[in-house]
Amino acid sequence: MTTNTILLLLLSLVIAGGLSYFQYFFKAKNKSNLIWFLAFLRFLAIFGLLVLLINPIISKSSLEITKTPLAIAVDNSSSIAVLKSDTKAVELYQKLISNPALKEKFEIQSYQFDADFKTSDKFDFKGKQTNLDEVAKNLKSINKNLTFPTVIITDGNQTTGNDYVYRFDPVNKVYPLVVGDTTTFLDLKINQLNVNKYAFHKNKFPVEVFLQYAGDKPITADFTISQGNSVVAKEKVSFSPSKKTATLNLLLPADKVGLQIFKASITSGAKEKNSYNNIKNFAVEIIDQKSTIAIVSSINHPDIAALKRAIEVNAQRKVILVKPNDISQLQEASVLVLYQPNTAFKSIFENNKAAGRNTFIITGNSTDFNFLNQQQSNLNFKMSGQVEDYLSEFQSQFNLFAIDNIGFENFPPLQNLFGTITANGNVSVLLSSKIRNVSTNAPLLAFAENQGKRTAFLLGENSWKWRLQSHIDNQSFEKYDVFIDKIIQFLSTSASKKSLVVTHESFYNSGEEIVINAQYFNKNYEFDEKARLTITVTNVETKQAKNYDLLKGNNSFSVNLEGLTAGKYNFTVKELNSNTSYSSHFEILDFDIEKQFVNPDVLKLKQLALQTNGKAFFENQADDLINTLLENKEYKSIEKNVATKTPIIDWVWLLILIAVLLTTEWFVRKYNGLL
Repeated sequence: MTTNTILLLLLSLVIAGGLSYFQYFFKAKNKSNLIWFLAFLRFLAIFGLLVLLINPIISKSSLEITKTPLAIAVDNSSSIAVLKSDTKAVELYQKLISNPALKEKFEIQSYQFDADFKTSDKFDFKGKQTNLDEVAKNLKSINKNLTFPTVIITDGNQTTGNDYVYRFDPVNKVYPLVVGDTTTFLDLKINQLNVNKYAFHKNKFPVEVFLQYAGDKPITADFTISQGNSVVAKEKVSFSPSKKTATLNLLLPADKVGLQIFKASITSGAKEKNSYNNIKNFAVEIIDQKSTIAIVSSINHPDIAALKRAIEVNAQRKVILVKPNDISQLQEASVLVLYQPNTAFKSIFENNKAAGRNTFIITGNSTDFNFLNQQQSNLNFKMSGQVEDYLSEFQSQFNLFAIDNIGFENFPPLQNLFGTITANGNVSVLLSSKIRNVSTNAPLLAFAENQGKRTAFLLGENSWKWRLQSHIDNQSFEKYDVFIDKIIQFLSTSASKKSLVVTHESFYNSGEEIVINAQYFNKNYEFDEKARLTITVTNVETKQAKNYDLLKGNNSFSVNLEGLTAGKYNFTVKELNSNTSYSSHFEILDFDIEKQFVNPDVLKLKQLALQTNGKAFFENQADDLINTLLENKEYKSIEKNVATKTPIIDWVWLLILIAVLLTTEWFVRKYNGLL
């Protein structure tokens, strides 16, 4: 309190005393005890009002002790229960949080984690995934800029997220408390299985399998992949104490269309503690991509044979050769290759306007460019009668589909009439043309899309020489044939727009997030944020149906179908305002990743402790852990002197006291007839 404030308070005492004296004692004849009481009430009231006007600041100091946080995180995933350590984990947790010395030294923070991380002091060990990375990320945020120890009660078997060893702050020590039996048991395990989600019918698709062995004796195991009662692949694998892993690469036939479920398994004559991790189910969607490509030409040319061979390398494609006047053969065709069109192609173009097939137009010296200008508007041709050789130049910014430069610049030139070629609208150029190494800035191979119809243009003949040159460069036709196949694939794909677009997988593993996304577009194909989307999911076997609402995100609606058991499901997504619907199916494969472990990952947890200068402890070393925490002088409580300043005008009770004093004075005067 300042000197000025003290002087003002003294002055207030004088003023309050003077006013009370003036009212009750100046010229007063009666100085009874009642007068003294009333004068005292008036003195206190006036003095209180003056103190409020002066509003002195009252300072108060207090000592505050801040303890170091001790984060205790318990693994709540089901692998703890699988390893039969759930009771022990709770026992260790209770031992730590109830220790009086720890409670006195630390501010204990209690958490649980599985796929997520949250504050908790109760655990059910039913988590479907383990993510130790979430522990590191959240503790950094919660105890930012603090030095604190962390105790993690876990088996160390992480199933999702980044590698946790280097995710914890190296400044803050981590003390893993390892639960689970560390005794090495004989165990064969399918550690990982990689396979593409889709394969083409009548092709073969690769399966990569990583096998793992734990044991101290040599052993021979049988690895099989079966579908139903049929074994589609089988191999013998040998392991030993020095060879604990094996990698298999297999090719399986895609001879059935649709979603195909396979079972991979590894077995031996030895008895295992955990046989659940010997089996892994996986699924592949077999797609029938079979299509008919019609090459329409009124002339004979080596280009046609080269194209036919390149296209038919893909067993899913069939090529038919058609004359321009034979429209009836085009009914089964999905793509038309129009080779050097002229006026004889008029009926072909007219028929295709109604059919809406995608086209691949190849021009050359026999092309009627005036006729071609009349039939399409993507490219405008102003050609002379002079023949010119055009070299190709690869455009790396092309992005309609993935394509590599297979040496186009080294290919022989294509022949076409000399002239000016101008692109109209949205035309993407894969190859531009050069004349004797001078760029023309005109397309040589280009793609256009107009109202859902796709067209490709190859502006020159003699592309058969490209196929031969590719074989000379690579001792194989493969690269050129893949290049042609990608063009046909682009033209075979429908680009039609739908008002309700639903994105989902054909199969999921149990325990994974089952998220289905949907977009609804209005008649202008604009994303409709006001759409009301629901989904009905029906179990094929039990016929039990569940309804969910799809929640709006930034540019889509989504739903998380958590809690569904393994099995086959049909579903229907419906937009309630327009009754537009989409129906499909998916399957949940029986695979619990948390049941794959027979031992805790001691090595990984020791690496984590070493990285943070902490130490790993086992179940029977809880007392050693407590002593380590208590003896560490790095963690000390901080004593702070906290000063608080409060203006007296904030004292509500002072206002109440003044009101009470004035009220009491008034009633006393009234009662004694002094008013």
